[in-house]
Amino acid sequence: MRAVVTGGAGFIGSHVVEALLARGDEVTVVDDLSNGKRENVPAGRRLLETDIHDGVSRIFDEARPELCVHLAAQVDVRVSVERPDHDASVNVLGTIAVLEAAREHETQVVFSSTGGAIYGECDEPAGEDAERRPLAPYGVSKLAGEEYLAAYNRLYGARHVALRYGNVYGPRQDPHGEAGVVAIFLGRLAAGEPARIFGDGSQTRDYVYAGDVARATLAAAGHEGGVFNVGTGIETSVVELYELCRRVAGSAVEAEQAPARLGELQRSVLDVSRAERELGWRPEVPLEDGLRRTWESTG
Repeated sequence: MRAVVTGGAGFIGSHVVEALLARGDEVTVVDDLSNGKRENVPAGRRLLETDIHDGVSRIFDEARPELCVHLAAQVDVRVSVERPDHDASVNVLGTIAVLEAAREHETQVVFSSTGGAIYGECDEPAGEDAERRPLAPYGVSKLAGEEYLAAYNRLYGARHVALRYGNVYGPRQDPHGEAGVVAIFLGRLAAGEPARIFGDGSQTRDYVYAGDVARATLAAAGHEGGVFNVGTGIETSVVELYELCRRVAGSAVEAEQAPARLGELQRSVLDVSRAERELGWRPEVPLEDGLRRTWESTG
């Protein structure tokens, strides 16, 4: 099919583009390169460098996509706290621009949302109907994007899908932000330097490999709409993660302890049974295997 991937030169976007191309789709990559990189786009593939606010309608007119995977976003929680207006402009108004362009061409949108930033603290693996308790404007703006998708589904009979990702890791990830902890750890180990663990390291996250996320994104294409968690359902503490990173890197470098960060989530894990039941998707790459693939990709 014809597909547009916004944010397709970014970390997750580049994996989605590869998966679409592997099944023979015609892909147009859209990215303003504020975070994405040209080298992440496969050679010979079309990259349109533009802001989604201004250029998305024209791009849809030219590409006539049947599918749009909307990954372009402001993803830094700290930036969202410091500049909530900017966060909302990208994540809310940008999403509306995509939805309007999609409406004109009857394009299905698969929207990248977030699990941890929407659910907040988890007492157990959070299902899609769990209480939403975002702690930062980033989670609020992503939740607002989901609600716009649902409203367009009701109003126009669209079939848009929102995917709430866990902590995605894998090759080509930039070492910035909490979600980039794997890239940070492996980068420090590659340099022979200790990484920092904030607090006692007991904080848990649901780490999901980028290739599995790309498969889930493709599985959502063609579905009748809704919200799905994309994770593993498995909690891993920061201490456990660092030990696994040391193992795949063959390193003996110990981590340094640092003071706990104010407001950091202590537990975040997703229930992914709905995606398995309705999309026929389940994660396939165990954490240690995914970390090893990520480590080997840096060499």
